[in-house]
Amino acid sequence: MTDVDVVVVGAGCAGLAAAKRLRAAGASFRVVEAMDRIGGRAWTTTTDFGLPFDIGCAWIHAADRNPFLPEAQAAGWTLQHHEMGLDHLWFGKRRASEAEMEAERRAEATLADCIERHKGSSDRLSTLVEACHGLRVSATFAGPMDFGADDDEISVTDFRAAADLDPNYFTREGFGALVHRWGADVPLTLNCPVRRIRWDGPGVEVETDRGTIRAQAAIVTVSTGVLAFEDIAFTPDLPESHQEAIFDLPMGLLTKIPVRVQGTRLGLKPFDDVLIERYARHDLYFLAFPFDIDLMIGFVGGDFAWEMEAAGPAAAVDFVTDRLADIFGSGMRKSVSHGTMTNWSAERHVRGGYSAARPGKAHAREVLSEPVGERIWFAGEALAGGLKQTAGGARLSGEAVAGAVISRLARQDHLA
Repeated sequence: MTDVDVVVVGAGCAGLAAAKRLRAAGASFRVVEAMDRIGGRAWTTTTDFGLPFDIGCAWIHAADRNPFLPEAQAAGWTLQHHEMGLDHLWFGKRRASEAEMEAERRAEATLADCIERHKGSSDRLSTLVEACHGLRVSATFAGPMDFGADDDEISVTDFRAAADLDPNYFTREGFGALVHRWGADVPLTLNCPVRRIRWDGPGVEVETDRGTIRAQAAIVTVSTGVLAFEDIAFTPDLPESHQEAIFDLPMGLLTKIPVRVQGTRLGLKPFDDVLIERYARHDLYFLAFPFDIDLMIGFVGGDFAWEMEAAGPAAAVDFVTDRLADIFGSGMRKSVSHGTMTNWSAERHVRGGYSAARPGKAHAREVLSEPVGERIWFAGEALAGGLKQTAGGARLSGEAVAGAVISRLARQDHLA
């Protein structure tokens, strides 16, 4: 493999964006991707239901700031504004009363205010929830369904630093398909995992299954889960501060369990938000019949999501079907014809959903964003500032880091 200015590791949103920025600046680069496709955690398939389904990210969050919204509009994608509000709530098999629904709405606003004003010694979100009101529904959305982690594993500081993600849009043709369309013109090498990055010389040497690429710098856009598993070795080792930051940004998990429901809409409207609160945090959220298609898309998050993915798709579909039967009657079972489960925990080149800082470790994002030896930069959703955990944020992170690398290369050339 030939020498280039920059090697980009990973062809998700951050890697593709970095490559586009480098190309626009006239820098030479190589993009290497371990998987057999581009997009990373943005992936639309038609395999399971014969229609587009996003295995990964599906919402265009913070659409007024998200660079993918104009991409979707230009592509003629079908967009639906989706306000993330709770329309239906069950406590196990019992439907919440209107008074309980109103109490939960107030609790959500109260928790948001408590988070904004929090100055206590504990940075653990669960501690704040208990002190604030102790109602689990808003904590479920704040934790497993939002950050992909339980509230006792979430930093209040990190949560507070996340941007307001409204307005949100859902796309019928698929967010992953949109990312694929946007990134299709980037030259890259698929099925090419990186094994080691050497930075003990004047530049970097990136060792892959197809040879070694020498470059002045590397932009690493793989997930913190991949970095924590040390699937990519670094020689010399990364600074201890960076190693610690990687482990302080573990991957959360949000698992989708869509089931096809035919012949009934269960009294629900398209895009209704349904939450079933259960014991032991085995909570289940549904997006009902998006675009009036025959799908109830179930979501479980946090520790329960890891348990569910370990149990497998059959157990997941049974769980979802049983919960629907609990609240809509056993007769609806005959309407469920097919289901599946996403399984990002088993994808070795991702190893989870998205990063969530441990309590007391929100600064880890800043640490990891610092370049190593002016030769290795990290980018991706974990380092996307207020838009962390989003595809749009990953794209903006890749663009920004590529800009920093370009500036560094320009300074080096000037000194030379």
